[in-house]
Amino acid sequence: ICCTVRQDLIAVLEKLARRVRAGTLKLDGIIIETTGMADPAPVAQTFFVDEMVQSFARLDGIVTLVDAKHIEQHLDEEKPEGAENEAVEQVAFADRMLLNKTDLVTEEDLVRVEARLKSINQFAPIMRCTRSSVSPDCVLNIKGFDLKRTLEMDPEFLNTDGEHEHDTTVSSVSITQEGPVDFGLFQDWMQLLIRSKGTDLYRMKGVLDVRFADEKYVYHAVHMIFNGDFEAWDHEEAKGSKLVFIGKNLDGADLRAGFSECLATPENLEKKLKALRFKVGDRVECNMSGGSWMAGEVVQLLWRDEEMEQGQVCPYKVQLDDGYGITWAPFDEDDTIRKPAEKKRKTSAS
Repeated sequence: ICCTVRQDLIAVLEKLARRVRAGTLKLDGIIIETTGMADPAPVAQTFFVDEMVQSFARLDGIVTLVDAKHIEQHLDEEKPEGAENEAVEQVAFADRMLLNKTDLVTEEDLVRVEARLKSINQFAPIMRCTRSSVSPDCVLNIKGFDLKRTLEMDPEFLNTDGEHEHDTTVSSVSITQEGPVDFGLFQDWMQLLIRSKGTDLYRMKGVLDVRFADEKYVYHAVHMIFNGDFEAWDHEEAKGSKLVFIGKNLDGADLRAGFSECLATPENLEKKLKALRFKVGDRVECNMSGGSWMAGEVVQLLWRDEEMEQGQVCPYKVQLDDGYGITWAPFDEDDTIRKPAEKKRKTSAS
């Protein structure tokens, strides 16, 4: 949930309370996940300013997941006047901090980041982890929230009249699209986005319906760190592509236009074909295993074979010289496929 929907949260908690009291629901606890850009204070405040909620539930603790690789960038980020730095607020209000992605940074980095976190919040224990893997006992029923300490840190914590102001330069863009995606075009577009706008792209995630793939492609990214893999479609899941971008100064129209050029439409595939450096019949050299180069002739463009990975379409199918058979070039780049080296002409002495 977002930090600005306190009344919605109260309404949900009231419904749960009625069901518990009626004996139709048994709860061990309630876990509330805020958005990555949420200030935890208004959410925590709910458990102390509403009498019904206060009689039904206690705030056990606030657990903050910290990205070890990118946290310093967000703590240092300058916000517009009046807007809060949500990263600082999330660290300050934490009762536990999980320092995640420790495999992506050095020990020196971790020591520096931990010192920075402790300078903001000296009370919350910091647990190092990778892929958020920790014991449930570390984050559930920790009895960590201390109202007295919170009021010492923020005397206005219980003041519901204060207006929470977000950084208006931060927004989200979502795209829903039917029709298969050309995986190569999508990869090129994503690499361009990460190179040119990675600093401002706080989070990206999506599900793609990829041409020549039986499974869906699921990906997520934080700034310039990208991960993705093919997974089976859920039972009765409608095929289609869904993308979400969260970041600073996002241009929704530009993102939608960029993704539309990744669709496997005849027009986009024709552009992809025309952009290739070589044509059928051209002589080329291919980089083979071990770094050796072998000469051959391009016999097909945008070639797909069942032995290839899901979604893969290679720019070139090449017939190698001297009976060495068929190979393919996975990328249209000089370190993969190139023009044949020019042979030096012999000169005779006069």
